[in-house]
Amino acid sequence: MRSVRLLRNGTGLKKILELALEARKQSVSDDDKLFSVRQQCELLGINRSNLYYAPVPASEENLLYMRLLDEQYTEDPSYGVERMTAYLRRLGYQVNQKRVRRLLRIMCLDAIYQKPNTSKPNPEHKVFPYLLRCVTAGYNDHIWSTDITYIRLEKGFVYLMAVIDWYSRYVLDWSLSTTLDADFCIETVAGLLERGQCRIFNTDQGAQFTTPRFTNPLLAKGIQVSMDGRGRALDNIFIERLWRTVKYEHVYLHDIRTVQEARNSLSAFFERYNHRRIHESLGYRTPAEVYFGA
Repeated sequence: MRSVRLLRNGTGLKKILELALEARKQSVSDDDKLFSVRQQCELLGINRSNLYYAPVPASEENLLYMRLLDEQYTEDPSYGVERMTAYLRRLGYQVNQKRVRRLLRIMCLDAIYQKPNTSKPNPEHKVFPYLLRCVTAGYNDHIWSTDITYIRLEKGFVYLMAVIDWYSRYVLDWSLSTTLDADFCIETVAGLLERGQCRIFNTDQGAQFTTPRFTNPLLAKGIQVSMDGRGRALDNIFIERLWRTVKYEHVYLHDIRTVQEARNSLSAFFERYNHRRIHESLGYRTPAEVYFGA
């Protein structure tokens, strides 16, 4: 009888679905000798990132600050913590540098200027040299690059990762995640490598890309790995331009409420970007026309 009452109540039905998802998550085991964690997730129909995600809702105030920081960074990526703090204060918000620094880290935003190298990288993560200085992409699949950006939602945010072909500007694949776990990057590139490969793959020095789990499959196929210098996001100029286009032509024009809405709307955006949005630098052709030789 209680089950019937729950099903008649929308909140109760939502709770049942949440419990069902939790039960499936609990059935995934790292010790399974027949199936990997990824294969178990595929069989159970759940996103692997859900295994590690514990929802921690951001306050309305923090979400407002993050929206403002994202818009200002997209306009001028040279703003660091001090200037971002001053910017928010000029708008009338009493915020300190510690809070701004924490929010920028959550958003993966790093000011573009040369800074002292004070970080201590994981010794198991190799940083590769930047190979693209004075290099121009000469053909399709010559150079691919990837990065992660923050996408705001009405009541939260997600992370968007995309892989772009430098020569054609074609977005080869993309994915969303609620966390910065490396898995969604690794799985996206693994799918691409099943269909083809490039000569050089460029990333930044984020932990998602320096882990051997990400670089080893590239190296195994003879692909050269290139990494931006620290604080030099313009080393990956084409993906940075893509993020500006995503933000100005899509994200800032729509009120995206949920992760699923973000996934659906970005799918439509990238379809338009690849197949209908002409580029002056491509002779007013679309990325798909250049990439597929149409």
